[in-house]
Amino acid sequence: MRVIAYMRVSTEEQGDSRAGLEAQEAAIRVEVERRGWTLGELYTDVASGKSLRKRDRLGAALRALAEGEADALVVAKLDRLSRSVLDFASMMETAAREKWAVVVLDLGVDTTTPNGELVANIMISMAQWERRIIGERTKSALAAVKARGTHVGRKSGVDEETIRLIRILRESGRSWQQIADALTSNGVDTGQGGKWHASTVRKIHLRDLAPAS
Repeated sequence: MRVIAYMRVSTEEQGDSRAGLEAQEAAIRVEVERRGWTLGELYTDVASGKSLRKRDRLGAALRALAEGEADALVVAKLDRLSRSVLDFASMMETAAREKWAVVVLDLGVDTTTPNGELVANIMISMAQWERRIIGERTKSALAAVKARGTHVGRKSGVDEETIRLIRILRESGRSWQQIADALTSNGVDTGQGGKWHASTVRKIHLRDLAPAS
């Protein structure tokens, strides 16, 4: 079987041997040799693991799989591929549709085997359920924001329902800009007039997470 590999480190992890590229590559090569697979290109990113966005080499790897250049994608650790269950499940759904396999060594997910495929299907089902729950929470929070109509507190403030909506959208894996666009398109009041910006959304969310003094 032809496989390609994906590895990732964040900027701060580059010097960490436990999460470094050499350790990831060694684990992948050992498993590929044990299974008698043919290893093609190794794709590497230095980027955040929180989202699949802005990871150019992962995108290249997924395009290669879609074009039939390999039969499976192998990664050493799940958190090298994604820290979001929704992102990972979305990738597995793509893999099933395009008929290529996903092998995650530390998690034991291997969709080349019946057991691995079963585990993948369970994770996909859980992610689909989570997406529905998040969707319902988003609609509820947006309705509460619209019902209130105006912000409360000081003039530059944002009401609690809007903060809750930002929190829900962020938990669903949306980027700061996607959240800003969603708030603007739905007519959510910024508290100061005008449209929402990614930097504003991020500031509000981080302030919401900060412990009370």
